[in-house]
This record gives sequence, C-alpha cells and structure tokens, in this order.
Amino acid sequence: MSSTSSEIPTGPSPETASGSSPNLSPDSTRRQVLSRTGALGAGIAFTGALSEVFAGTALAAPRGGGRRRAGYGPLVPDPKGLLDLPRGFRHRVLSREGEPLRSGEGPVPSNHDGMTALRGRRGRVHLVRNHENRMSAAFGVPTAKGLTYDPAAKGGCTTLTLDGRDNVLDERVGLAGTAVNCAGGPTPWNTWLTCEENEDKAGTAGYTKDHGFIFEVDPADPHRTGAVPLTAMGRFQHEAIAVDPRSGIVYETEDAFARPFGLFYRFLPNKPLGGVGSLRAGGTLEAMRVPGVPDLSAVHETGRSFRGVEWVPVPDPLAARTPIRHQDFGPKGITHAQKLEGCYWGDGAVYFVSSFARSKEGSARDHFGQVWKYEPHRRRLTLVVVFGPATGIQLPGESPDNICLAPSGGLMVCEDGDGVQHVYGLTRRGQVYAMARNRQNIGTPEAPEWGEFAGVTFSPDESTMYVNCYTPGTTFAVRGPWAD
Repeated sequence: MSSTSSEIPTGPSPETASGSSPNLSPDSTRRQVLSRTGALGAGIAFTGALSEVFAGTALAAPRGGGRRRAGYGPLVPDPKGLLDLPRGFRHRVLSREGEPLRSGEGPVPSNHDGMTALRGRRGRVHLVRNHENRMSAAFGVPTAKGLTYDPAAKGGCTTLTLDGRDNVLDERVGLAGTAVNCAGGPTPWNTWLTCEENEDKAGTAGYTKDHGFIFEVDPADPHRTGAVPLTAMGRFQHEAIAVDPRSGIVYETEDAFARPFGLFYRFLPNKPLGGVGSLRAGGTLEAMRVPGVPDLSAVHETGRSFRGVEWVPVPDPLAARTPIRHQDFGPKGITHAQKLEGCYWGDGAVYFVSSFARSKEGSARDHFGQVWKYEPHRRRLTLVVVFGPATGIQLPGESPDNICLAPSGGLMVCEDGDGVQHVYGLTRRGQVYAMARNRQNIGTPEAPEWGEFAGVTFSPDESTMYVNCYTPGTTFAVRGPWAD
C-alpha cells in the first residue's frame, strides 16, 4: 500500500480497446476482490446460492422491479482524471489527504479505509472514516484532547458531517492514537466500532500502549465515547464486526496473516443493546468451534451445513502472553480460517467472509473466497457462496473482502490489486459489473499504478454511495440513478 502522492492523468481511459485493464500482475494482493479485468460482466464465477447473501436485508429486492442487464453501462472517462463512472452518475470529492481538516485540528490523515454512513439530525449524514495508519504514515490522525489513546500511534478515525446534498459541514478527529484501523461496523445505536488490525504491545514498534482493540466512535459527539479500548472484546488483529440487533451479541472477525490463522468470535455484553458506551461494561468473549472442522478452508461444497456449533470461552482475551489464536482451547481445539474479513447481519443470521485460502501458506485447501452464514437460533453454520476463477487465468474471481449492500439489490465490492482498480457491483443473479474506476496515478506515466478502493457505503436514504481511495486518501460521494 503506497503512501506517495498522486499524479493525475488527464489522457484516455486506462482501459484497453477490448475493455480489459493493462499492466496486470498474476499475483493477488490483500483486498483483491473480483476480476482484475475491466470487462463488464466478466471475470467472476460463483457456486452456491448467491441469493443467500442478500436474504432478508432491507435492500434485498431492487426497486422498480429489478434490472434486466448487469450494471449501469460502460464507464465514462472523467475529464478531471479522478473517478470514472457510468453515464448519469457524478462524483464529488469530500475530503483529500493532506488538506486541512475543517476543524483546524491538522491535515486530513492518510490511508482512508473502512467507513460507515449514519443518520444524523435534520437530514444530515455522519461519515465515520478509518485511517489504517502505521508509524510510516505521511499524515497521522492529529492528537486531540480527550480523544487520543496512545500519542505515539498515528491511526484512528475522522468524522464528516454532511447536509442532504453532500456538502461538508464539518470534519474533525473522532479518535486518535490507535493503530492500523482497518474496518469495523455500525451499532444499532448509531455509533461505529473501529477495529485495530494490529496486536503490538507497549514498547514495541514505537508504541507506548498495547494495541489490538476495538473502540467506539460516536460521530455526533466523539467526546461521548472518547478513546476507551473495549478490552473485554479481545486483543487481536481485528477486521470487522456485526451486531445482532435482537440480542446485542457482537460477532468479530480476525484477519491473521500467518498460521495459526484467525478465529471467528462472539462477544456477549453484560449490557446488551445498552446504547452509547454500554460495551465498556464488559462481557464474555468466545471463539467458534465447528466440531470436526479445524480449518474452514477444508470445506468446499456450497450448501454444506454444520449443526451444533460450539462457542468456547477465550482463556485470555487480553492476550497478555500469548495471542488468542495460539491459546489452548482444550483437546478439541478450535476452528481457524485464513483471511477472515467482512462481516454483516441480515435475515436473522451473521454472514462473514474468508477472502482466500492458500495451501502453500498453511491452509487445508485452496479457495478464492467464501461467504459463510451462521444462524444463532439453530447453532448452524453454512457455506453459502464460493468465489472461483472463470475460464482462463486472465479472468480470476477471487478474494472478496468487506461488502456493502447496494440499492440495486446486490453488493458493491472494493478492488485492491495490481493494475487498474475498480469498485465492482454484484447483482443478485451473480453478474459482475464495473461501477467506478480510480484514475489517480500513484506511479509514473511509464509505469502507472492506482490505489485501492475501500470503505464503500451508502447514505441512509440510499441516494449516495460514499467510497474511499486508500492512497492518495480521497473520499468521494457518488450520486446517480441508483433506482433505475
């Protein structure tokens, strides 16, 4: 992930005449989610019941009776050289790395990552934006009184308040002094749980406090939540969360980079659904055990279900001596999975994503991405979707990451790979289309590179898609005929 400044091309679209993207590497990287081709409707294959992914959500049925074709048409080159979109769509830059925050607290931080859009008062929208900053970040999150956890750390969140037309009314620090804030998830009480994808302890890597926690951010008033680590929710390489709106149980994914791979957790709060700050009251952290399945990558048949899922108390949630995934869960062990990332709630179940698995890195079996569904009331886990390569190695469909439900009734997924970068849409029928293409060149004219997308989300009224370019950090608002 480069943090260099951009050079914005103003020439032709980076697509080739055939519609495929140039300069593509055969290697995949962290958030490579779908095809690295620019061709509409190509490059991804699925097995399983894709409708499961959208079941029971508010956006499950497209408005207006649904579309007969995938997507909104070909991408039109942006004369500003920023973001290519289909005809009829328009973008607005809300915020750019290095520019002054509206609050005057300092520059807009680097590495824009996970994000959510929450309903505000009088038609306003609150964006909460993560900054996946390590110590090398060009622009750290400015320290702010009452909102800074570890003054040595550069990560955190910023908040933007928008009016009903996506004009920025305010932009300020929501949380500072955290590390590598990757993803997270919204709560039923309109706050954001931001996750540190880091587990460095005080005295290592320049940090003065232990890291690897979840923090709550209230975008309406960040001082209500402050900079308090929710320690009972565990210290590990967090990725994303989803809250069961009925029970208040919080599900958590762990994106571990090496064996033993990450775990899937649930947190049973002492004050479930208690509102802002209630998670500070603590609770019990447990890890999922699927009897007879030590590694989820070993399962490859979609529709296969496992009943009697067990939840095992985590011996040491703070990982004082041993990372949780290394801890002793008894003679039956625990269930691991490589690259556990996206997580969301719908239809009385929690869905979570394993981006990929590679046997050469220690997984039981290779795959190009899985979507799992866990039904708490049945204690049942089901593999509902498997991503896989289409015909030909130039059209791989792999590594789904964080996923966002779209007004069209499908998903939006951010791309992170080599070559041209896209936001892809995925219809309920399994068709893939390009929704946006990044035109900000962070390489050179001779060897262009484009930063990944991150944090795609929609406004509460579904009129606007918000999305980040990771580097150079740029937050866009995209409006257009979503209901067509």
